Amino acid sequence: MTSPIYLIGARGCGKTTVGQALATALGYAFVDTDHHLQHVTQRSVAETVAAEGWQGFRLRESESLIAVSAPSTVVATGGGMVLAERNRHFMRQSGTVVYLNAGAGTLAARLQAFPHDAQRPTLTGRPIAEEIEQVLTERDALYQQTAHHVIDASHPPEKVVQQILDALSPARAV
Repeated sequence: MTSPIYLIGARGCGKTTVGQALATALGYAFVDTDHHLQHVTQRSVAETVAAEGWQGFRLRESESLIAVSAPSTVVATGGGMVLAERNRHFMRQSGTVVYLNAGAGTLAARLQAFPHDAQRPTLTGRPIAEEIEQVLTERDALYQQTAHHVIDASHPPEKVVQQILDALSPARAV
């Protein structure tokens, strides 16, 4: 298989950590759409949202998705990438989509344990645990319908990578 592998899911699910390890295991390149967007704009996600609003950010996010998609690449997407129908369709048609699914409690604990300044601005203005719960409620169906594979991302990264490799193995043999 040489088509891109897209990792989707809420922030904190491990898209970047798992993506880097998965790319290494497969001998693929790794790219993160948020990092690409930050490189192109020379601004953090928070700065882009402040300057252009969420709508402007989402447009740039879609442009980044297309720009980084390439054969033999693992792509970690932003948590809201699935909000645009064109992004969902593009990922499903051009590659394999893996939803890293984890519960709100797991995601909130990870985000609180490893906060960083470049973290996306709050979507709701609420505490992180409440926001994650709301975001999952709003987006889970989109993640589910976009994904070719749903993986339990509540495990350590090595186990998540192995689950993905197992899910992809029939396709890799083709």
